Amino acid sequence: MKLGIVGLPNVGKSTLFNAITKAGAECANYPFCTIEPNIGMVPVLDPRLFRVAELFNPKKTTPATIEFVDIAGLVKGASRGEGLGNKFLAHIREVDAIVHVVRCFEDPNITHVDGSVNPLRDMETIQYELIFADLETLDKRINKTTVMLKTGEKKYRVELDLLESIKTHLQSGQPLRTMPLTFEQKSAIDDLCLLTGKPVIYAANIAENDAQSVFENPYVLEISKLANQEGAQLITICAKIEEEIAQLPETEKKEFLEALGLTESGLERLIKAGYKLLGLISFFTANQQEARAWTIKNGARAPQAAGKIHSDFERGFIRAEVIAYQDLMDCGSLHIAREKGLVRSEGKEYIMQDGDVTLFRFNV
Repeated sequence: MKLGIVGLPNVGKSTLFNAITKAGAECANYPFCTIEPNIGMVPVLDPRLFRVAELFNPKKTTPATIEFVDIAGLVKGASRGEGLGNKFLAHIREVDAIVHVVRCFEDPNITHVDGSVNPLRDMETIQYELIFADLETLDKRINKTTVMLKTGEKKYRVELDLLESIKTHLQSGQPLRTMPLTFEQKSAIDDLCLLTGKPVIYAANIAENDAQSVFENPYVLEISKLANQEGAQLITICAKIEEEIAQLPETEKKEFLEALGLTESGLERLIKAGYKLLGLISFFTANQQEARAWTIKNGARAPQAAGKIHSDFERGFIRAEVIAYQDLMDCGSLHIAREKGLVRSEGKEYIMQDGDVTLFRFNV
């Protein structure tokens, strides 16, 4: 999973990025502090993986990872090259989903590129720039498809009608992700990598004193309404608190969160939101060498899951030996689970379930 962190300059993007990745990206109180996108890999610390590892006592334990990309602050006119413009729009095309950081706190010591804090205006600025960039991409494809109409092939008329309908939708000020499309229509435009078609997590960056009463923050309420309308995810996060958490030893983090009245860090909530938004689940493999978590699309069949490990596993797939995570925990060992008949042999049509502990049998 690759998440791109976007937003206006000085909304807390790089502070948040530093906190969740410990990558040490430069943070400063001036626009365009981020010149090249910073990239950080973050382990998904799924407690289930570590409980599985306790049963197998492997030489190493390998969690799944998420890649975060800190993309420079966009400004009005970015689609026309303003600020650092199109260069950074190109970076957004490469991510699976967008984390749109929105400033929801007042601080006279931190300048705002537009002179005042107004989340809905800020969100609209970013959205319109992404729409403008998509319209430019669409126009290029429309011109190309119009030329291909001369061949007389019906598929180009179907494609042109689709492109024109998408253009009309975008021109109404709505992102592509709010437009109902069939699987075939989505496949037809996949190669365009349209920015507004990417799923979005709005991250409302709040002040430290708002952490325990987030929905008393009027800015958060405004964002919540818009997120619901778009079908987007919303999390509240305090970049400054995340920065403090990142500097603590692991043993002190839980106590620090409890003192703030929180049960999870912003990073944990962001990861969960990302998995939910992209429709992802985890399965586990374990033996004496390694216990490992793998991320797949919800609905993936056993051979596809095997292919995440190695292409040979999918190509030569024979069967999957599967036990549900909770069944394994209840039994306390794989040996007892086998004796109780809880380890199932599944074929090519088996749809993987979140938490499956799996051994793949293959032959190539």
